[in-house]
Amino acid sequence: MRRSLPVEVDFLVLGAGWTSSFLIPLLEKENITHAATTRDGRNDTIAFTFDPESEDEAPFRRLPASKTVLITFPLKGKGPSLRLTDLYARTHGGLKPNFIQLGVTSIWTGAGWQDHTSPYDKTQPRAIAEDELMAVAGGVALDLSGLFGGARQPRHWVDRVIKSKADLRAKGALHIVHGEDVARAIVALHRNFTPGQRWLLTNLHVYDWWTLIHGWALEALRAAETGGSEESDSSTLARHQELLQWVGELMGEEGVKALPRDSTRFERALDGRAFWVKMGIMPLYTQV
Repeated sequence: MRRSLPVEVDFLVLGAGWTSSFLIPLLEKENITHAATTRDGRNDTIAFTFDPESEDEAPFRRLPASKTVLITFPLKGKGPSLRLTDLYARTHGGLKPNFIQLGVTSIWTGAGWQDHTSPYDKTQPRAIAEDELMAVAGGVALDLSGLFGGARQPRHWVDRVIKSKADLRAKGALHIVHGEDVARAIVALHRNFTPGQRWLLTNLHVYDWWTLIHGWALEALRAAETGGSEESDSSTLARHQELLQWVGELMGEEGVKALPRDSTRFERALDGRAFWVKMGIMPLYTQV
């Protein structure tokens, strides 16, 4: 039997995806009343799809009134943020909740250290939508570095992003944040909202791709020697040996005397301290 739709909650998630697998358990643990949407209404969520070209109020009338509204799906360009917030207000008696938009750190394209106050690419469609949300609704943009946790692990990304030695040469810093820390950050914003602010979220570490790959390759090869690895077929082992060789060659070619490389060697490094300091908490997950 499907439960009835809530009329009012503390927290509404528009788009319950990967992040919500960490967020919803935390909301329940913290006794924060909540509701969430998906396109098809699965798992006791509310069926909801946002069409940035539509003025139809019907989808919004199904949504509960909420103190905080989290937008997990990307809004792009000028117009969608205004339309979404306006339709929500029109269908909820002019209610003005605190809106949080999840974004990406790729809007910061400058060289060297970048923080939440650094210049960003104002022509990037997601940045445009974030700026609009802040302007029309006093919303917050929470821009996330690479997401990991559960089955989503950085070591599984290697074959996708590094297909050649040239690819590895180009790899500098990796910035990530765990799903549970994202959930903690969102709950912190719910409790300590910062109107009109854009935040940059990392786990406070700058990882060196070469160091990570060196360690993962050695770990896999040692495990294969002791029979403790499921990745012991010849092609997989050859791949790890190849990666290990590339790291060694690149260190010589680039004059790198030791790993990890200093952050000055990276084109860009992200400083995510400000958010955690503001909220008085620290990220919990740093091991990859």
